Amino acid sequence: MFIRQFSRVENGKRQAYWALVESYRTERGPRQRVIAWLGKLDEAGRLGLQQAAENATHKATPHEAHASQRSLFEEDPAPPTPRWVEIDVAGVRVENCRQFGGPWLAMELIRRLQLDEFLRRELAEGREHVSWSLSALILIIARLLDPASELYTAEQWYPKTALSDLLAVPVDCVDDNRLYRTLDKLLLLKDRLQVFLKERLGSLFQLEYDILLYDVTSTYFEGAANFSMAQRGYSRDQRSDCKQVCIGLVVSRCGMPLGYEVFPGNTTDVTTVQKMIGLMEGRYGKANRIWVMDRGMISEENMTFLRQEGRRYVVGTPKSLLNKYEQELLSDDWHKIRDGIEVKIFPVPRDDEDESADDGAAQDGSRPVVEERFILCRSRDRIKKDEAIVRKFEERIEKHLQAMATRCEKQRRDVQKVEREIGRMLGQNTRAAKLYSVQVTKREDGGAKLTWKKNSDLRDWVTLSAGCYLLRTNILDWTDEELWKTYMQLTEAEAAFRIQKSDLRIRPIWHQKEERVLAHILVCFLSYVLWKTLGQHCRKAGLGDEPRRVLDELAEIRLIDVVLPTRDGREIRTRCVSHPTDHQQILLDYLKLRLPTRLKFHGPTTPGK
Repeated sequence: MFIRQFSRVENGKRQAYWALVESYRTERGPRQRVIAWLGKLDEAGRLGLQQAAENATHKATPHEAHASQRSLFEEDPAPPTPRWVEIDVAGVRVENCRQFGGPWLAMELIRRLQLDEFLRRELAEGREHVSWSLSALILIIARLLDPASELYTAEQWYPKTALSDLLAVPVDCVDDNRLYRTLDKLLLLKDRLQVFLKERLGSLFQLEYDILLYDVTSTYFEGAANFSMAQRGYSRDQRSDCKQVCIGLVVSRCGMPLGYEVFPGNTTDVTTVQKMIGLMEGRYGKANRIWVMDRGMISEENMTFLRQEGRRYVVGTPKSLLNKYEQELLSDDWHKIRDGIEVKIFPVPRDDEDESADDGAAQDGSRPVVEERFILCRSRDRIKKDEAIVRKFEERIEKHLQAMATRCEKQRRDVQKVEREIGRMLGQNTRAAKLYSVQVTKREDGGAKLTWKKNSDLRDWVTLSAGCYLLRTNILDWTDEELWKTYMQLTEAEAAFRIQKSDLRIRPIWHQKEERVLAHILVCFLSYVLWKTLGQHCRKAGLGDEPRRVLDELAEIRLIDVVLPTRDGREIRTRCVSHPTDHQQILLDYLKLRLPTRLKFHGPTTPGK
C-alpha cells in the first residue's frame, strides 16, 4: 500500500487531497484501488501514513498485516515518526532522462479503447520472453509518435522512451526481429480488430454509422517489391516510377475508421466498390446505411449494384454529364445554402436513367422505377480556383505555341517532329488543351508551318461550368443542404489518407514481403485509430480537433531518475515525472487525465532471451 495525491479545482484554485491506495494482481495484470480517502495532510502526517502503510504491506503473515492495517484508523494513534536523512546537496544529480508524455498518453488512449486487453486476449502467450501483445503495442505507439522502421524503433527510439517502465519490457528485450515476428502475429487479427474497434469506438463516443464514406488511395514501394499485389498503376503520390498498392478505406461521418482493404496497385477505383460494400455489409450488416462516394467510383454496373436491396447513396457524377444540363446552369433559380455555395435539385430525366435501373420485372410485367435526383452545386471558391488553373494552362500553352511558331518561321523544321512536340506539350497541360485547335502544315520549302486558334465556344462553356459539380442520389426526403453537407463529408476520408501519409508515414513502404506489407498497413490503421480517439477527446473537451498539437505539447514531459547521495555514502534513487507546465496542465485537466508524479524504480534492466 502507499499514499497518493489527488487534486481538483475548487473556486478556481487547485486543492490537494490524499488517499491510501492498494496494489493488487488480477488475471489481466496489476491494478490499484483506493482503500481510504485521507483528506489534507501535513508533511508529518504523510510520512507517518506512508511508513505505516509500508509496514502493513511487508508484514510476515496476513494476520499481522491486517492488525497493522487497523492501527491506521484507531481513534488515538501514536504520533508518526518522520524518517530523516542528510543529503549531500552538491552531489544531487539526474540520470536517464527519457520521453514520457507521448508514450504515457498513447497508453492512456489504448486503455480507454481496451485495445491492450483485446490483444492480450487474442494473442495467446507461449514461451516467448515478451508477450506478443506488448510487442504489438510497441509497434502501434511507435507508429503514432515517431514513425520509422522496426530497426530504428528497437535500437534508437525505444531506449529513449519510458515505455520500458510503462510496459515493464526491458530495453534489451526489444529488437527488430521480435518486432518483425510481431507483425506476422498481428496480421492474423485484422478482421477481428476492425470489428472490435468499430464496436468500442461506437460505445465510447456514441457514434452513428448511418453514413459511410468510401475512398481509395495508393502508397508506393522503395525497392523491387516482387510479389503479386505490388503493381504499377495510377499514383496519387506522383510516383509512377514505383510499384504500389491501393488502399480502400471506409470511415464514418466524423472520420472514425470503420474498415479498410488492400488491393493490387493496378486496381482502378471503380472496380473496388462492390467488394468493399460486400465486406462491410457482411461484417456489420446493412442496417439502412447511406454510401457516399466520389465520381471516380461510379459506373453503370456499380449504380445497378447500389440500387439493389434498397441501398441509399449520394455519389458524384462525371464532369462530362454537366454538358447535358447547360440550361440548369444558366437559370437563376439557385438556392443559397451558405456564403459562396449555391445548389439546386431536379429529378433525373427518364431518358437519362440507366437501363440497369430496373432490378427485374414486376409480376404485372411493368418495370420497377427507381426515383433519383440530381443536386447541382456551384461554389464561389471553386470558381476562382478553376478559373485560375485554366488561365495558368492557357498562358503556358499560348507561350509555347508562339515560341514554336516563331521557330518554324525561322527554321526548316520537320513536320512530324513539330507534331510530336505539340502533342507532348498539350499532354502536359490537359486542363486547357481542348480549347485550342492546332494545325501543322508543310511549306513549299519542306519546312513546318504552325497555325492555331482558340475555340471561343468551348472557352465560354469552361467559364460557365467552372466551380460546378453534379451529385446523384436516391434519397428523396432530404433537403438540398443536407445532401450537399453529406457529400462534402468525403473530406474526412481524404483527411484520413493525408494523416496516414504525412503524420503516420505509411509511405514509402520498405518491406519486401507481401504479409509484412499488409501488417505494416494494419499498424498504420491502428495508429490512426489512436489519433482519431485523441481527436474525439479533444473535440469533446473543447480543444478543437488537432491531436498533433496535443501530442507535441505533452511529449515534452520527461521521466527522470533523481539520485540523492546521503551523508553515510548511500544513494536514494527515485524515478520522477517532470512537472507539467501551465499549458500542459490545462490540456491534462480538459482531457481528464492525471499525470503520475513518479514511477516505481525497477533498477537496471536485464538482458532478455
